Amino acid sequence: MSSPQLDSPAKPAATPAAKGRTPAVIRLLVLAAFVVILNETIMINAIPGLMSALHISEQTAQWLSTAFMLTMAAVIPATGWFLQRVTTRRAYATAMGLFLLGTALAIVAPSFEVLLGARIIQAAGTAVMMPLLMTTLMRVVPEEDRGRVMGNVTLAMSVAPAMGPAVSGVILQFGSWRMLFVVVLPIAALITWGGLKRLEDIGEPQASSIDWFSVLSAAAGFGGLVYGLSRFEGGDVRVAVAIVTAGLVTIAVFVVRQLSLQKRGVPLLDLRTLRQRTYTVALILMSLAFMAMLGSMILLPLYLQSVRGLSALETGLLVMPGGLAMGLLGPTVGRLFDKYGGRVLVIPGAIGIMLALTGFTQVSMTMPYWQILGLHALLMVSLAATFTPVFTLGLGAVPPHLYSHGSSILSTLQQVAAAFGTALVVTVMSARADALTSAGVADTLATLDGMRLAFIIGAVLSVAVVITALLLPARAANAGEFKGIGH
Repeated sequence: MSSPQLDSPAKPAATPAAKGRTPAVIRLLVLAAFVVILNETIMINAIPGLMSALHISEQTAQWLSTAFMLTMAAVIPATGWFLQRVTTRRAYATAMGLFLLGTALAIVAPSFEVLLGARIIQAAGTAVMMPLLMTTLMRVVPEEDRGRVMGNVTLAMSVAPAMGPAVSGVILQFGSWRMLFVVVLPIAALITWGGLKRLEDIGEPQASSIDWFSVLSAAAGFGGLVYGLSRFEGGDVRVAVAIVTAGLVTIAVFVVRQLSLQKRGVPLLDLRTLRQRTYTVALILMSLAFMAMLGSMILLPLYLQSVRGLSALETGLLVMPGGLAMGLLGPTVGRLFDKYGGRVLVIPGAIGIMLALTGFTQVSMTMPYWQILGLHALLMVSLAATFTPVFTLGLGAVPPHLYSHGSSILSTLQQVAAAFGTALVVTVMSARADALTSAGVADTLATLDGMRLAFIIGAVLSVAVVITALLLPARAANAGEFKGIGH
């Protein structure tokens, strides 16, 4: 097969959307992405029920979330190549077909092993959906409207994982863990049918060969890194460090391989996107902010249920306002970005993240629930003000023929940041709690102190978010200025 024509943008099969209107293709993809990404965190509240129903330990049950993240990290690096090679409709059908298959299998899963396989199939579909959405958006939406449309994408990318625990907490009040998949299946099937009925192909596929060594090294490297980070949760730290190190070494091999393939114009994941300063700064900021968000998503439910004694439903209802505020503000933030640029949103957003996480360092046995709700809402609103401009600025700085690769790198780093943030806060919390318990402190107080220390780590990380925000420009430089870098 011929080499991909990476230095010439794909010919559009559809004209860009009229100014001020969100293309139908984007609305369909946002809806589909919301449903599939919601499943990444929907299992968090189902762990106790699964342990009892399937007779498994908590550590084993956690694999249902870990394997989802691991699969995403392993598959996403290959999506840049995949999206260039197939039509929009075929990519959509592949993503939703895999997701529906995994969901149906989960409903009837007779054992943990089958359920784990179902989650892996779901994750493979989800891994294709997010880069597909981002790549299509950058191709069909005029530059002056991207902030507004990206605000809608924020709903799928950020609010869906934030809402997962809340949604599952409500559903689990009415049935077993299987209900989570029973509810999702018909909704996903309807969205799939509607999408295939209305979706148009955007751009022309480019025939290309694939380097299987790159595929395997990407899967082993990024998958191994996420798996190693997950092992810090209650596992042997030395084993976790060894796996993380092996993952990093494999990623280094993958990077060297891509640099070699770029000279021939056939990389699996084109790293030339990283030579654009705005895109690289946006990646760093997004990773730090995602670590802060996922860290708080793990710590807050633990605090509310383990320390304060709330039920899963009560916990879900307490954090739901923040998640809803984040989603509802997405389009507004996007319109403000189109009008004023990124800095007036990102810098206050980064400061809000820092203030919220600093507030959480004061959690106690008696902190008022309204204060917890307020801090969580501030965190979610601040993340909304940050994510939309960062994604838009970052991808806007990438030339059109590298959109699929830029979105694949962005989505891969999201998974790595999520795993790193989770491992960091759980390890810090557990180490501090164990040390205090050994010194004779009561379990609950030891756990509470461990959570405070973990929130302090998050607050320190948020300072880096503020510093990185200051490096972003108000608007992305014209991607056309990127010429000549690929050679």
